[in-house]
Amino acid sequence: MLMRTDPFRDLDRLTQAMMGTRARPAVMPMTAYRDNSSFVVHLDLPGVSADSIDLTVEQNVLTVHAERKPPAGETERVVDERSYGVFSRQLFLGETLDAEQVAASYEAGVLTLRIPIAEKAKPRKVEITAGDSAKAINA
Repeated sequence: MLMRTDPFRDLDRLTQAMMGTRARPAVMPMTAYRDNSSFVVHLDLPGVSADSIDLTVEQNVLTVHAERKPPAGETERVVDERSYGVFSRQLFLGETLDAEQVAASYEAGVLTLRIPIAEKAKPRKVEITAGDSAKAINA
């Protein structure tokens, strides 16, 4: 199972709304779901260069770092509502996921991660013997 955590995200949003400021760039919005034999995670990173994305897995913690830089050559901004800087998100991977086999792709501003479900977590048949006959049931 995939667990997400950012205990201060709601507090940051409330503070920013009340003060009308952006203390730090917003987190990466995420969608996660199970698709057959893997978990799929989509992270929105619009305007981020693929070269600036760093993905690491250490002790079942998957960390995504990305940086969006302001456009070069701008002299004066009339309106600036976009967040720039370093974005970071951590996902805690449950024991049922295979953290060694994570696959990542980046297209149209969306980072897609595919995390396979570990073999030990997949359903399997267990053979039961009773007397002279053997019968297979799902475990």
